[in-house]
Amino acid sequence: MENAIIIVVGADKPGIVAGIASKLAENNANIIDISQTVVRGIFAMIMVVDISKCKVSLAELRKQLQEKGKELGVEVQAYHEEVFRYIERV
Repeated sequence: MENAIIIVVGADKPGIVAGIASKLAENNANIIDISQTVVRGIFAMIMVVDISKCKVSLAELRKQLQEKGKELGVEVQAYHEEVFRYIERV
């Protein structure tokens, strides 16, 4: 299994989870775990996504997610799980 970490942050509004999840599904990326919260109108979500059967590279998936994020008014970050864990240690 090859995983990516997807982080989404922005002003809360309907459709954020659906928009990001739909883009992942279009590319055959499977959500393994998801956590979201809203604090004083700020939406934050982190997802662990299996990208082992993804139709596109992580770089292309990141680009597509960021474009979708712009449509939704949120910032989207996407990291390979190993890179994320390494960054977390620094």
